[in-house]
This record gives sequence, C-alpha cells and structure tokens, in this order.
Amino acid sequence: VQLQASGGGLVQAGESLRLSCAASGNIEDINVMRWYRQAPGKERELIATAFKTGYTSIAESLQGRFTISRDDSNTKITIYLQMDTLKTEDTAVYYCNYILSGQNYFGQGTLVTVSS
Repeated sequence: VQLQASGGGLVQAGESLRLSCAASGNIEDINVMRWYRQAPGKERELIATAFKTGYTSIAESLQGRFTISRDDSNTKITIYLQMDTLKTEDTAVYYCNYILSGQNYFGQGTLVTVSS
C-alpha cells in the first residue's frame, strides 16, 4: 500500500486548509484510516479517524474546527482533513495512517505552519 499526503503549507491564523491522503495498492482490507499530527517538541497525537462504514471521529479538542471525510473507490482510498479557523498551535507535521492486520502504517507527513 502506498500513502501520498498533500495539502500542507503556510497559512495565517484564522484561515482554512484541506489536507488529502490517498492510499493505493492492496487496499481491500483497510478498514480504518486516520490522521495524526506531531507538533515541534511533542509526541504524535491521533486527531481524526474514518472507518469504511462511514463512521468518523475527531479528537474532542478539535471538534468544531476539524472535519475528516473519506472517499473509497476500487483502486484508491482518499481521506481528507478540513481544518478551519486554524490556530498557531495547529502547527505540526500531519500524517495519514492506516491499520492492516493489527499494524499501523504512516505516510511521509505534510507540514502545516500557522502564523500569527
């Protein structure tokens, strides 16, 4: 499975950004896909989850500002992270992730920088 994340960049506080992550290859057995982020000097944290069933969840501290969505096709799974009203503390490297056979796999990450 290949993961390709995109959409990061430099924005000002209060603006919005949409991240995308596409999983391709042997994707048939992937049920859960997630977004994580890692801010400078901090541990990686789980921020959003999307199941094949359509169920989604967002970390409580980000509810109301972040939204995850998912689009499944025969050849690709794409998850999106819509981030609104961004704050400087949202600055981090954002990673997409999938779980397969109990193992976690991460993409290369995309950097989001929010300036004040």
